[in-house]
Amino acid sequence: MPIRKNRSTLHRAVLGGLAAVLAPALVAGCGAAQGSVLADSTPGRTTTPTASAGPMADGSTAPGSPSASPSSGRTTGGRPTPSADAPATPTGTRTATPDSTPSSAPDGSPSSTPGTPGTSGSAKPLPPGGPTSIVHSTATGGRTVALTFDDGPGPATGPVLDLLAQYGVHATFCQIGPQATANPALVHRILAGGHRLCDHTVHHPQPLHTLAHDRQVYEIDAAKDMIVQAGGPGTKVAWFRAPGGDFSAENEQIAVQDGMRPLGWTVDPRDWSRPGVPAIVAAVQHQLRPGGVVLMHDGGGDRSQTVAALRQLLPWFVAQGYTFDFPAV
Repeated sequence: MPIRKNRSTLHRAVLGGLAAVLAPALVAGCGAAQGSVLADSTPGRTTTPTASAGPMADGSTAPGSPSASPSSGRTTGGRPTPSADAPATPTGTRTATPDSTPSSAPDGSPSSTPGTPGTSGSAKPLPPGGPTSIVHSTATGGRTVALTFDDGPGPATGPVLDLLAQYGVHATFCQIGPQATANPALVHRILAGGHRLCDHTVHHPQPLHTLAHDRQVYEIDAAKDMIVQAGGPGTKVAWFRAPGGDFSAENEQIAVQDGMRPLGWTVDPRDWSRPGVPAIVAAVQHQLRPGGVVLMHDGGGDRSQTVAALRQLLPWFVAQGYTFDFPAV
């Protein structure tokens, strides 16, 4: 593995070149297809110089996205090319398709290891059980569940927080760096509600593992810095979730060196695709097992279906005897 450069020196060098284009921008959503980098739709914004933006829902290419080398045959998140929910705006709505487990069986259950890259096997996960292994369970196990929300903070974050407060539930929010910068009040509200934070990169590049080492360091470390700055003194970011679950030994180690545990999931209702509230609810109910980690989204576009599904799922969790926990650290 390449030797990691001095972090402060790297940030100065990279941020110097990107400062003019990062400021108001909002980034792309989770889990795009192989060889793509989802970019924010703010005109003139550039993202990673080593990846190409995949087509959006309407067949166009995300603005401001440079070119990159895709992995051969790698599928991140197990779904087709990225789609756009809506153009990004300063309020936090972004273009994108969010994270998803690899391909699903006809009954909706995952057909490969949840929260890990797709089918090519080119990633190099570290041995399980250590501090660098990917988390797929709650901290305490048993009949508990960890709720996680990706790609925010955004317009749906407030309604999600309202529902969580109604049921006394704590959750983990995996945030895009510039989204946190654009919505510090929501970051403060998340922390004030007793919830926890997770790093979900700066630009949501996919596949992350194909980027140069220095670029991966920037995507992970700079996002954490943005989230901490938005949250204020004492803000902690305990986990890192790779876009599309594209973990590798390299990016896992980068995260661990920055004090974060790689975070996967075991339940994916694919709410990013807006399949309808009944489908989201049914997928969670079908896939959940005690100690599970549920992937949902509070950013990336219209998340009204996610909010409506959560309204049904929270009382269902309680009726099934589940209590709520954070992921393992």
